[in-house]
Amino acid sequence: MNNNKNNNKIKINNRILDLLAGYKSVSIIGMAKNAGKTTTLNHVIKEARGKLALGLTSIGRDGEELDRVTATEKPKIYVEKGTFIATAKQCLFNSDITKEIIQTTGINTPMGEIIIARALSDGFVDIGGPSVSTQIIGICEYLKKIGCELVIVDGALSRKSFASPAVTEATILSTGAAYSKSMNDVINSTVHTVNLLTTESENDTEIVKLSNKLIKESRISVIGKDRSIKKLNVLTALEAASEITENLDEQSEYVVIKGVISDKLLLDIMKSSDKYKNVTFLAEDGTKLFVNSDTLFRFKKQGGILKVINPINIACVTCNPMSPYGYEFNVNKFLGELRNRLDIPVFDVVGGE
Repeated sequence: MNNNKNNNKIKINNRILDLLAGYKSVSIIGMAKNAGKTTTLNHVIKEARGKLALGLTSIGRDGEELDRVTATEKPKIYVEKGTFIATAKQCLFNSDITKEIIQTTGINTPMGEIIIARALSDGFVDIGGPSVSTQIIGICEYLKKIGCELVIVDGALSRKSFASPAVTEATILSTGAAYSKSMNDVINSTVHTVNLLTTESENDTEIVKLSNKLIKESRISVIGKDRSIKKLNVLTALEAASEITENLDEQSEYVVIKGVISDKLLLDIMKSSDKYKNVTFLAEDGTKLFVNSDTLFRFKKQGGILKVINPINIACVTCNPMSPYGYEFNVNKFLGELRNRLDIPVFDVVGGE
């Protein structure tokens, strides 16, 4: 019986790495602190051992070795010899690997300059990268250039914006009991987050190309059916509902929005006019959508259309039924419900399910 169980674990664990096949970079983001993001990272590193040349970096540094709230020790990141890491100077000193310095980057953080090093021995590392997406992109490109077959970006707490396809090619979302004592709340929020991140993308290649151009030139643009363009003079999309509706007419086909699309924006648009109906609102990608499920349902129900210009590839969801706050979920129910509600693979990397 035990042999069968172990074989099942190996089979399931290998599937996560299989899901990353074809991607050169992946980010791991968390629904909450202690949701199992570092456990997921270690899991992927372990499965890639001896199979892929890995590069690791992170978005900032997510906390301390000991969680200040729960007084529990956080999981450490263990790498094998040959792994490349991009981390802050102080973090490099905190790592117990023998290392070779490959490159200094000139990127400064509160914990020192970001340094790229190669592990000359197996061991624990402390990863603390930059907090600016353009710097992360540059580091990822450099790691790939020096031979990394897969670059993993450890996303900081709730920094979902770094799941953007502009940063990494794929994303793993970690969720867990630490998010809420209510299993239903965790499941509903996770499903909604996945739905936002995987919002349907625009399939008209001409519009996608035009929209990507407009994003660089204006906060908000209206594209007509005849491909005429109105660039709205607004500082931010958050308070732009009236400007948007004033510039909509029967010839309007798309509204291209740079930055966040919020609950307030959609609610204000619905209150001020019905001219938004049958017009497609385009966000840069799913990380820019900060809309609750009720608002989104209402907007679509009343004829609004919401799509993204650049789609996000979520490879899988990992779940952690244990909470450091002293409670846990029934693992079979938690895992089963998530798998039932989501159209992407879900794994319990803690229990091997």
